[in-house]
Amino acid sequence: MTEADRGFLTLLRNRDGNVLPLAAIGMLVSAALVGGGIDMSRAYRVKNRLQAACDASALAGRRAVESDGFDSAAETQATSYFDTNFNKSSMGTGDPVRSFSSPDNGNTVVGAASADLDLAVMQIFGFQKFTLAVDCQASMGVGNSDVIMVLDTTGSMSSGLGKGTRMSALQTAMKNFYTTVKNASAGTSARIRYGFVPFSSTVNVGRLIYDVNPSYLADTYHVQSRVPVTKYVTTTATTSEIKDESYTDPVKYSNTSYSRQSRCSNASPNDSGWKSNGNPITTTETITEGSVTTTVTTKKQSQKATFYTCQKSGSNYYIYSYEGVRDLYTYTTTSVDTSKEVLDYFTYKERTEGSDPLPYDQYKTFNPVTLPMMANNGGDVVSTWAGCIEERGTVSESSFSYSSVNGITPSGSNDLDIDSAPTWSDETKWAPMWPEVAYYRTTSGGSKTSNPTSLYGRKSSSPCPYKAQLLAEMTQGEFNAYADALYPEGNTYLDIGMGWGGRLLSPEGIFKDTVNVAPKNGGEVSRHLIFMTDGIMEPNNMIQSAWGIEWHDRRVTDDGDKNDASRHTSRFLALCAAIKAKGIRVWTISFTAGTNADLQTCASSNSYYNASDAAALNSAFQEIAKQVGELRLTQ
Repeated sequence: MTEADRGFLTLLRNRDGNVLPLAAIGMLVSAALVGGGIDMSRAYRVKNRLQAACDASALAGRRAVESDGFDSAAETQATSYFDTNFNKSSMGTGDPVRSFSSPDNGNTVVGAASADLDLAVMQIFGFQKFTLAVDCQASMGVGNSDVIMVLDTTGSMSSGLGKGTRMSALQTAMKNFYTTVKNASAGTSARIRYGFVPFSSTVNVGRLIYDVNPSYLADTYHVQSRVPVTKYVTTTATTSEIKDESYTDPVKYSNTSYSRQSRCSNASPNDSGWKSNGNPITTTETITEGSVTTTVTTKKQSQKATFYTCQKSGSNYYIYSYEGVRDLYTYTTTSVDTSKEVLDYFTYKERTEGSDPLPYDQYKTFNPVTLPMMANNGGDVVSTWAGCIEERGTVSESSFSYSSVNGITPSGSNDLDIDSAPTWSDETKWAPMWPEVAYYRTTSGGSKTSNPTSLYGRKSSSPCPYKAQLLAEMTQGEFNAYADALYPEGNTYLDIGMGWGGRLLSPEGIFKDTVNVAPKNGGEVSRHLIFMTDGIMEPNNMIQSAWGIEWHDRRVTDDGDKNDASRHTSRFLALCAAIKAKGIRVWTISFTAGTNADLQTCASSNSYYNASDAAALNSAFQEIAKQVGELRLTQ
């Protein structure tokens, strides 16, 4: 072994000074570990934020989808939401890249987002940045849903609004609602059913009641009307007839001669003509055939007359006279038909079962009914029930309320009971509204009167909205056709609409056989009542409404007038509470009428909308449609 080899081995065995290089190596490894952890932690935080922003934006974009699918407005909503929820400065990234689209016209919204994160520590090891990328997806699904739309179709809905009317704005919003829900339920087994209650001063539910049980409709009822007062038919005919006429031979009147006939005629007396020849003779004869008695009075008057004429004798003309005699008969015929009465005048009063009853038992069958002499000219009136109703019995109290223990109080208000079926009592039954017989009483000057009878009256207005519909699955065409059939007419009675919306949706009411039909998929059913009005409670005590002619009937008020609106409002709010207690979500929309505190109280939590114009109404229906559906992340 050489000297050099021995020196190298000695150096290898020598441990003095080894700590420094080892420490240097360890520091590099530690820096890599710690720095990598720091940068990985930052990357993890940024990626989580990217994912959260992407998810939220996909949901926002899907929620913005309306009847036009995933349009530019929905895409803008998604990207704006992402930009708001991802702050590149606080995240330490460059400009993020994000995109959102829909492969199925808006039912599903897919998104992708990425961003470059500059590394803080790992750059010393040659690593400059991480590129972070995420995907997201959101869709809206609809479970089994029953939706009743309670729609104000009063006269004010004909008011102009932009390029159309309030009614046309409602019809458009309804159709878009259907489209949104349809898109959300596409490809699923969800069952969606729709029902409708158009309302004004009453509702058109007669056919629905009759189909459930005809006995739920009264056979006898009381209505403010009029009664024809009759008299026998009497006719008088007068005719004249010349019975006999004779003339004597001409006799020369004078011996004066005239060279010309014209001079003779001018000289003739001018007092010729028929004159009475004694007193008249009168006879009477009466003939009876069946129910007709005819009396013929004959008056015979004998008459005579002297006539003058000019006749030529030789070369001259002479005046001659001659006598005429005749009998003039005048016949006066009077016929009285005791089997036929004609209108004399009307008495205005309430008609009831015991006083001039009307055939409600026939009218409620939707068959034509003839009302003798009810026309102004005494002719018959033929009427067929259109389906609108007068409500069942109630009590005229100032305030109503609902509790889960006592139900609606005070008791006795059958009109506010949305569940119980009628019994044998007419107070528990509904009655057909009969427009053709509805009159209110006035004075001779035309002012309304509270007198029980009058010889004066006026025809009452009897608005009747479009027919209601029970829950049913509908195609877009069927739904649109129903919306297009709505028409505006009448005053605003919010309580009649809300009450019947509750009846058509109640699982315990008279339509429960329809409401409780189980969906084929076996899932639960959510129930929604959408109530839209363009006004406030506005009863009119001179029209025929669901509570009769209130000025006379006084089923809601004690005097036919005082606090009528507030009493109807109290009924409305009690009905709202009773319906919500059944687990039904009540949505309310105040359309063009400003904020409505009563509708806010009526609505379920976070379910009230104030729509000032057509666009806002459509937006409100869209918001409800989206909440009827279920918005969720699917990736």
